[in-house]
Amino acid sequence: MEKKFEWIEHPSDVGFRAHGRTLAEAFQNAGAALFEIMTDLNKIVAREEFSITLEAEDKHALLYDWIDKLLYLHDSLGVVLNKFEVRIKEEGGRFKLEAKVWGEKFDPSRHPSRTSVKAMTYHMMEIKEEEGHAWVQAVVDI
Repeated sequence: MEKKFEWIEHPSDVGFRAHGRTLAEAFQNAGAALFEIMTDLNKIVAREEFSITLEAEDKHALLYDWIDKLLYLHDSLGVVLNKFEVRIKEEGGRFKLEAKVWGEKFDPSRHPSRTSVKAMTYHMMEIKEEEGHAWVQAVVDI
């Protein structure tokens, strides 16, 4: 896979399209794109591990909840994340996500402060899955 994510044009907020061989991998790369908006991923050390479990009625709601949960961890615990392991399964018409994510407390002396992300949105959200490739697109409110 050539690129994990790319930026998409938006007049006032920040959008990205995250790629993967599977939907779960695209979600992982969406997490990376989110934190790349805020700081340099290469400066983050994956010291602390956090577990996330989510359930939603469809893939779009699951993507919204995933990014929203990552923002919650950032806002409530002051952490920046750079490693994401995601599993997604469909059970009884609902989608379940189980993830482990790693990162550390934001340290302004080591982590350059970029753009602050306020919230996830449904604006311009897209999810595409094909054989051997998936991508998710999202716009976050800055």
